Amino acid sequence: MSLTAVPVAVQMSATLVSSARITPAESAEDLRHLVFETDDPAFDTRIGQCLRVRVPGRYGQAWHERLYSLAGLDTSDPQRTVFELLVRRCHEIDDFNGERHPGPASNFLCDLAPGGRIEFSGPVGHPFPVPADRHSPMLMIGMGTGIAPFRGLAQRIYETLGGWDAPVRLFYGARSGLEMLYMNEQNADLALYYDEASFKAFQAVSPRPQMSAFSALGRTVEEHANELRGLIEDPRTHLYLAGPEALKESTEVALARITGAPGRWAVLRQAFVAGGRWHEALY
Repeated sequence: MSLTAVPVAVQMSATLVSSARITPAESAEDLRHLVFETDDPAFDTRIGQCLRVRVPGRYGQAWHERLYSLAGLDTSDPQRTVFELLVRRCHEIDDFNGERHPGPASNFLCDLAPGGRIEFSGPVGHPFPVPADRHSPMLMIGMGTGIAPFRGLAQRIYETLGGWDAPVRLFYGARSGLEMLYMNEQNADLALYYDEASFKAFQAVSPRPQMSAFSALGRTVEEHANELRGLIEDPRTHLYLAGPEALKESTEVALARITGAPGRWAVLRQAFVAGGRWHEALY
């Protein structure tokens, strides 16, 4: 009996160039925009893909690995590649004793000082492609750090390509205004594109802490049903999802309500997938 060898992930390294907190000081959430550079020739990735970052483990484990979506990518220098990650400092609750422990990957990255190095492998997952037809509408729906690849897409179509001829719509959800990442007042990164005729962004913030951020985002999507119905029905539209796995179900519920007729969303979704127009980066 022959055994098929399992490919071993190639480990690469990168150096941290800068680390900036992008949530206000009064926010309990610590979210950081990290910029790395690598001169590893094996590094070849695209926006919408993830990197598997390796950090020191705990509880007897040598390593701990976690996936992070690319928030930005610069390959203009043939000698090096600059990439950006968006990292939320996380903590875990022990199911046995209720103790709170720092998440190993996020805290390692948030505490890393410029000049520090990381090990990583990848890319993982399918990249977010830019449609070949500039008249193709783009519908982006994300939550939390899921905004990372959308930031890269917006940079690509408006800065690198010089604009887009079809509607580009971004729906982004968070539990509070302080968690709007690149869309809050102190870090209005995506506001750079608000003057673009084709770009519109819609923020969905939970009105109450106990209300699900997914419900708030779904409600915001439904509130723009008239506009979105035309985009969903357009056979050129590309749909992008990025964020927690639960985002997929809540988004599909909202889109099914928008399309109205029973079973209509199932047909449209199948057309998105069959046409290569459905793209997701979920974790």
